[in-house]
Amino acid sequence: MYRYDQYDQAMVDARVAEFRDQARRRLEGKLTEDQFKPLRLMNGLYLQLHAYMLRVAIPYGTLDARQMEMLADIADKYDRGYGHFTTRQNIQYNWIKLEDTADALADLATVEMHAIQTSGNCIRNISSDHFAGAAADEVIDPRPYAELMRQWSSFHPEFTYLPRKFKIAVIASEKDRAAMRLHDIGVRIISRDGEIGAQFYAGGGMGRTPMIAPLIRDFVPIDQFITYAEACLRVYNRYGRRDNKYKARIKILVHELGAAEYIAQVEEEFAHMLSVGVEPPAEELARIAEYFAPPAFVDGPKTIDRSNPDFALWVDRNTHRHKHDAYVSAVISLKPAGGIPGDATSEQMRVVARLAREYSFDELRVMHTQNLLLPHVRIADLAAVYAALEAAGLAAPNMDTIEDIIACPGLDYCSLANARSIPLAQRISERFAQTGRTEQVGELKLKISGCINACGHHHAGHIGILGVDKKGVENYQLSLGGSEAEDVSLAKITGPGFDEDGVIAAVEKVTDVYLAKREQGERFLDTYRRIGMEPFKEALYA
Repeated sequence: MYRYDQYDQAMVDARVAEFRDQARRRLEGKLTEDQFKPLRLMNGLYLQLHAYMLRVAIPYGTLDARQMEMLADIADKYDRGYGHFTTRQNIQYNWIKLEDTADALADLATVEMHAIQTSGNCIRNISSDHFAGAAADEVIDPRPYAELMRQWSSFHPEFTYLPRKFKIAVIASEKDRAAMRLHDIGVRIISRDGEIGAQFYAGGGMGRTPMIAPLIRDFVPIDQFITYAEACLRVYNRYGRRDNKYKARIKILVHELGAAEYIAQVEEEFAHMLSVGVEPPAEELARIAEYFAPPAFVDGPKTIDRSNPDFALWVDRNTHRHKHDAYVSAVISLKPAGGIPGDATSEQMRVVARLAREYSFDELRVMHTQNLLLPHVRIADLAAVYAALEAAGLAAPNMDTIEDIIACPGLDYCSLANARSIPLAQRISERFAQTGRTEQVGELKLKISGCINACGHHHAGHIGILGVDKKGVENYQLSLGGSEAEDVSLAKITGPGFDEDGVIAAVEKVTDVYLAKREQGERFLDTYRRIGMEPFKEALYA
């Protein structure tokens, strides 16, 4: 994984010192909240319902054991003993005190971490496939390219004050595990005729106006992909709406200009940049790539003893095929039945750090699904890893099931939310675990957002739930048919909303229809796409 050089460290240390002074002036009353707000947001500090929230960047989801141990220490020293992992592969602390924030940032800086550009109208944390560098189906490890984008975008003077926040995902396989086409820019690294290049998608996003990003360039030579990304950003920065934050995202610009006109302007800007000598950073890419050399894999057993049925179920659901056949990638579920999706205690973080150090070449990942991952586990060590996870309450065998719910913090924490997400996720996972229906239903991705901003990605759920305020009462809209994978689609609302008890019953009715109508081998999403919305609406509203 990438290590800071003297420039990275100096940059982060300088930002900590700058923020320490800003926070001091706010506490002394020398800055008003309006004056302080843009300064704290540049450092990932939000003011939520009950306290400040600090969002820490984990670029493309990769970190090592010492960094995870520091995250645990931060939870103990400055929060309430836990952290919340997000769909952007970051971690959030929900009970931070302003007077402690600079100290927390200084602690993070000692392990090459920060909270820069995790908020504000800038290029946010670059995300990627959580199986990057381990997946058997990838063309190449996409993380060096994501890291190059991180370095290019950090403190980029032209893009510090964009019309709105800007999110980029980089993947390198046909299978999309990062919701790439629901980003402002999605990049897929591909190989064509023996040459590595990048496909670019632009104009995706969720929120109140969800859109799927169209393809805008089928192939960019890999030594020009940063230049092409910059051309995309320049056109957006030039024409993006600043008069209305609801119409300020690039998806609105691409929609209103039309994809063809946006592409034409990007191509013109790209050609101009190349003509005046904006050279792609080939040497820097080569330097960065050295940090992502594969670990020293060794041969070993390639079969798994399945005599323990609990272990066998966990293996089937929570491990992923590795590019080396003596290894797997092991998913660490942060979704026990009845638990809060994405939450981990400091002690659980330390357990995961120890396992990474002992069994996964000192490497960890934060997954887009709000889980954690040991990317390189020898099959010979898998039983020992499982036993340690089970003892720590981290071995729920539920990856990609209805219990593996993505949920935002909702009205329990967020000042923007209209409804609670966490209690609903807890009750749904408990209901399906208790009834044994999780096994019957199989793959079903359920996502919950507490407001239209869609931090829980409800638009992309096979089943999506959106919390709304209905005359002062929490109400939940149910949607069906979304996907954030390579078969990307946006979910459609079934009809009138439900109260909390009603939406849980509605989810059960929807799965009843699926179980009654599915054909051999069909996932929920396949059945929905084949039979359409009407059978589900009839069951819900008849």
